[in-house]
Amino acid sequence: MRIMSIGFFAGILGCQMAAVLPSSEGVQGLLLGAAAGFLLAAVVAWLRMPTVAKALLLLATVLAGWGFAAWRAELRLADSLPMALEGQDVTVTGVVAGLPQDFERGLRFTFRVESCVEGVPEMLSLAWYKGFRDDEWHTLPALHAGERWRLTVRLKRPHGNVNPHGFDYEGWLLEQGIRATGYVRPDRANQRLDAFVPGIMNLVERSREHIRARFQEALPDAEYRGVLVALAIGDQRAISQEQWQIFARTGIAHLVAISGAHVTMLAALVAGGLGWAWRRCPWLALRWPAQQAAVLAGFLAAFGYCLLAGWGVPAQRTLYMLGCVALALLLRRENEPSRVLAFALLVVLLIDPWAILAAGFWLSFGAVALLLLVGSGRLRTAGWLHEGLRAQWAVTLGLVPALLVLFQQFSLVSPLANGIAIPLISFIVTPLAIAYALVPLQMFADLAHMALAATMVPIEWLAEFPMARWQQAAPPPELAVLATLGCLWALLPRGTPVRWLGLVMLVPMVMWTPPRPPPGEAWVAVLDVGQGLAVHVQTANSDLIYDTGPAFSADANSGERILLPYLRAMGVRRLDTLVVTHQDNDHAGGAEAVLAGIPVGAVLFS
Repeated sequence: MRIMSIGFFAGILGCQMAAVLPSSEGVQGLLLGAAAGFLLAAVVAWLRMPTVAKALLLLATVLAGWGFAAWRAELRLADSLPMALEGQDVTVTGVVAGLPQDFERGLRFTFRVESCVEGVPEMLSLAWYKGFRDDEWHTLPALHAGERWRLTVRLKRPHGNVNPHGFDYEGWLLEQGIRATGYVRPDRANQRLDAFVPGIMNLVERSREHIRARFQEALPDAEYRGVLVALAIGDQRAISQEQWQIFARTGIAHLVAISGAHVTMLAALVAGGLGWAWRRCPWLALRWPAQQAAVLAGFLAAFGYCLLAGWGVPAQRTLYMLGCVALALLLRRENEPSRVLAFALLVVLLIDPWAILAAGFWLSFGAVALLLLVGSGRLRTAGWLHEGLRAQWAVTLGLVPALLVLFQQFSLVSPLANGIAIPLISFIVTPLAIAYALVPLQMFADLAHMALAATMVPIEWLAEFPMARWQQAAPPPELAVLATLGCLWALLPRGTPVRWLGLVMLVPMVMWTPPRPPPGEAWVAVLDVGQGLAVHVQTANSDLIYDTGPAFSADANSGERILLPYLRAMGVRRLDTLVVTHQDNDHAGGAEAVLAGIPVGAVLFS
């Protein structure tokens, strides 16, 4: 299982990183090669040549992973909007497939198409605008998940900004299965056809919407309402940008997402409670062992929570691991933790080969692998506090290379912040938020918010610490690999030769700085900000930004989404000059975010 999972992972990663997908014939060749490799590995294993058999199995699974990812990509890319339909009014009938999201200009929602003209993709991302359009004032209807509508829409193919180290919006849409974006046209033909379309996922999304509305009614002006909604149903869109910055500076952003800790905690509570009650009912205990009933109940609770929480990668990983453990207990078989993790990895990639592109995939599986590294095969001679500190040290150190590659920063106060936040959020705030989602008692919502607000007091203090986080340029791949190997070496058990050398291997990545232009020259980068302008001019000793691109909405602008990540990845910690040519949105929309996010020596406005 472990060899197969590693090989399949490597094959999918290679395909996702490749500049060009293989042709249909190439995909067939990869899959045929994989089949031949599996057959040859079986023959060699029968001949009792285990090392050769394992090598062949690894090669076969690499080919299988590459071919599988390419085949899935081929199918998804085939569901594309024809060029002839771009910019045209199209009538579609379908179902509101996710939680509608309010923004200052209207609503955004995902729409699953049931009937339309030929060529329209199955999944659409739509906006429905309010205000004056075509010389008329348009109000928005009450839109709910699971409703069937007939709409007149105007569509286009997905397009995202293409910048180094920026968010790949087009790739994210591909992962979500959304192959066209657009907006609802003002048309009297727009009509709700059914108030609810029966279906499991429609029921889940409608339930999530009801729970979100319940939190909005119970805590209308509460500062951390968005965080509680995220903990209950996985919808993070109501968390403010300022709160995200606090979570990032203190390294506790993983606690706001539905992570493995939350899923495991809920499963353990349900399993423990049901097991306790089951043992005290002789009629039940005689018919089915309490342990097996508790395990099954815990898994079902985890499955329901993962559905309600949006089915993210960390939640999936935990669910599959719990499922493997539950199956082993039901069958009364032992299972190694590393095999359980490998099984979860394989299932996640089989269901969603694009999951490998998400930061949460690397951080989730990486954290569990690190915990297994420092926890497996070692004597438990110390107390729970020592074990907890060792686990926190392993995760903090081991994820440094991944955090620098993905975000070009890591929190220096993370161990202390997590030591405060993990027990409070995992064992008090989250259970209360889930309790309110299931049983709408105002007391649960109030207690959850009070506990979260109390938790955030020391967290906000830590976030204000001047050296709360380390920031640097995006490291090259070879230094990231060297640092990762060094971290793993440093985390090996005592007695391992020269463990300190692992920390030394981390230094080149942490101290790396990107090259700059030689004296007398300048490098000019024109960033893709859509309609607008943003230019970075770099010399041997100075950095200048010329215009900052547009603001996309009240909570999103090119300064926050494009310029700051780019400058951080380039190792720019201070701007000497910011030039804004005029106050139009497409030139000045990101200026405020840039000024708030990086020190600026001089600002020039025309």
